Amino acid sequence: MESLSPNIFVDSMTETIAFYKSIGFQLVMTVPDNGEDFIWAMMMNGNVTFMFQTFASLGEELPEISRKNGASQLLYIKLKEIRQYFDLIKDKVKVLKGLETTFYGATEFSIVDNNNYVLTFAEDE
Repeated sequence: MESLSPNIFVDSMTETIAFYKSIGFQLVMTVPDNGEDFIWAMMMNGNVTFMFQTFASLGEELPEISRKNGASQLLYIKLKEIRQYFDLIKDKVKVLKGLETTFYGATEFSIVDNNNYVLTFAEDE
């Protein structure tokens, strides 16, 4: 195995791209590759890659995938300089849990994105 890139299903691609740009991600690929009616997009920040796809683009395929925003998962993202990153985004997002040191020694904070997915950022300080 070489990597893991979650494909996250969303209602609004425009709102999702705007949210992730606001926390430092860059749009690197879309389908279609021009225009604004994207059904799929890939965004990156450093070595972290997320793919986003509209619920509508699924049609009737893969009925096992829930058609609701959010999920019973948490996306855990490790990074460096967590305190600076927290200061950079804390006023742009809904913070669920502020900076704290865990019992296992990581400094973490958690936010919720515009689709109700929980993102936890962590650094081993």
